[in-house]
Amino acid sequence: MAGYLVITILILSVVGYYLGRSRSVAVADGSPQSLHSRPGYYGLFAAFWAGLPGAFLILAWLFVQPVVVDNLVMSGLPDGIVAQEPGDEGMPAHLALVDIKNIASGSISPENLDEHHRDGLVAAAARFNSLNTISGWLLFAVGTALAAGALAICMRRIHPKFRARNNVEGIIRFLLILCSTIAIFTTVGIVLSLLFEAARFFALVPPHEFLFGTHWSPQVAIRADQTGSSGAFGMIPLFSGTLLIATIALLVAVPIGLTAAIYLAEYADSRVRATIKPILEILAGIPTVVYGFFAILTVAPVIRDFGEALGIDASSNSALAAGLVMGIMIVPFVSSLSDDVINAVPQALRDGSSGLGATKSETIRQVILPAALPGIVGAVLLAASRAIGETMIVVMAAGLAANLTANPFEAVTTVTVQIASLLVGDQEFDSPKALSVFALGLVLFTVTLMLNVIALRIVQKYREKYD
Repeated sequence: MAGYLVITILILSVVGYYLGRSRSVAVADGSPQSLHSRPGYYGLFAAFWAGLPGAFLILAWLFVQPVVVDNLVMSGLPDGIVAQEPGDEGMPAHLALVDIKNIASGSISPENLDEHHRDGLVAAAARFNSLNTISGWLLFAVGTALAAGALAICMRRIHPKFRARNNVEGIIRFLLILCSTIAIFTTVGIVLSLLFEAARFFALVPPHEFLFGTHWSPQVAIRADQTGSSGAFGMIPLFSGTLLIATIALLVAVPIGLTAAIYLAEYADSRVRATIKPILEILAGIPTVVYGFFAILTVAPVIRDFGEALGIDASSNSALAAGLVMGIMIVPFVSSLSDDVINAVPQALRDGSSGLGATKSETIRQVILPAALPGIVGAVLLAASRAIGETMIVVMAAGLAANLTANPFEAVTTVTVQIASLLVGDQEFDSPKALSVFALGLVLFTVTLMLNVIALRIVQKYREKYD
């Protein structure tokens, strides 16, 4: 029903716009010049009043409705289905709720359930569907009435002296502040979730062992009587592999991308530029799994054969193969952004340099590139972030081995690959193996934040110099 309510609200908003516009002209006796604002602002004011209350109701309903329905369903379960104490018969409450939702959606058949719980779970699933249907119709009725009532109130407020433009701008300002606040709280929520879960991990694994350990083997025994590894959670091999692959990628992408940007901005004519730049940007649209296939099927064998020719023991999965292909992938990030930044350098700087007798190459080296350095640093930082966060190419070309090595011909892994591999499947977030991903994410977040701070300092320094 939320979808139908959205359509209804959109229709009422469009109707409100035309009603508000025509109402403003009517109260002005057909003379819009006597109105405080243009008629379009009255229409926008009515459209906002018709749409925003219903939109906020939908958002609130999406958060509240699942909690209310789940509590009502669980409170109506017969005794014996849910275990009240750890030693009682029955299933855990969260598993019972999962079974109820699966039965309600048709994902599982009731015949596959325990016969002692089957009837109660089937009845609860029917109650779950019934409550969802009732809540959907209630949402539609309340939302439609709210939108219509707000529109009616808005119509009564329209008169020639009503400051519609001020109110519309105030509403837009409120929406902009709200969107900014949501972005800020999202960032805060990400940081807090990392901190809380990382604190649980560090309660099980000493921080010094994680931060300075040189061996990564997160496999642990599940039960006390089970034979298995006790686990090793040293992050150094993961971050060394991440740094090695990202460095190789940047050594490939930055020279090629920056040179291409200089050529396109300063030397190429319009026809060549119109042809080459779209071709370069196509590289950014290729799926990373395609780059992974290219790395493992084409680049990795060439590197292995090249290493054998030099007498080097090169692995089939190597950091060099992943880094080279990743560098090709991020070339458009450097070239396209650097090209735009170089073109944004004022022509007066070029003319002044030429007037002083500098050649074109000297102008580029000593005037244009220093003036464009803040934007170029931003482009390189974006490319570095893309390289650090890449997963698929590393999985396919570099492997999963957590080796502490600086040899680009050996197999390595990265932080993002380990995060992805450790979270595959059903995980219980109460073991060091599962919680270690949050510690890895927290350290990666900190490192990225430090890179951003350093880049901002560089940008501010040169911006002050060339403004």
